[in-house]
Amino acid sequence: MKYAVIQLQGKQYRVHEGQMLTVDLLEGEVGSSKEITDVLLVNDEGKIKVGNPTVKGAKVTVKIVEHGKDAKIKVFKYKSKSKYRKSHGHRQQITNLEVTKIA
Repeated sequence: MKYAVIQLQGKQYRVHEGQMLTVDLLEGEVGSSKEITDVLLVNDEGKIKVGNPTVKGAKVTVKIVEHGKDAKIKVFKYKSKSKYRKSHGHRQQITNLEVTKIA
């Protein structure tokens, strides 16, 4: 199976063709394609290429499927014996990607 390890927005992801990937919000229109050139490793049916720090000439093409928001998380601060309670919620903006090609 062909897969690659890419670096996107300071995070590393192991991806293969046809995979759906959820990342932090990316610039771009829904339906447009992006090329990611920060490819750290490529495995093509057992032939492994490791970059130093990236593999030269390798790129991963992704298609933006949708933009949205992630599930809500609750942040709650509490200090005992002082009647201090603080509640806060957050929803991270996300982008869903589909990996179309590993080259």
